[in-house]
Amino acid sequence: MIYELRIYHSMPGRLPALLARFQNHTLRIWEKHGIRQAGFWTTLIGESNQRLTYMLAWDSMAERQERWNAFLADPEWIAISTETEKDGQLVQNISSELLAPTAFSSVK
Repeated sequence: MIYELRIYHSMPGRLPALLARFQNHTLRIWEKHGIRQAGFWTTLIGESNQRLTYMLAWDSMAERQERWNAFLADPEWIAISTETEKDGQLVQNISSELLAPTAFSSVK
């Protein structure tokens, strides 16, 4: 199992719109493509309270490549992405790390 840690740094004041896009659209489209989330978090105390952090679970790098590319090319996603950014960009930047569990991790 591979986990992907993604951190979205939202544009100032745009975190509520980003959260709404995930809740109302993105998760449904991910489900269609078999993308599995392991959790979502916002920052209470830390560097910035304008961040959304989440993790995805993948069986392999090949699965990630196939499913993520299909999601990004999905016409519904492209339309939703365009529509939800009509009042301005939601995300300033994204960081992504692919993680492998250790032998002693409670998550496998």
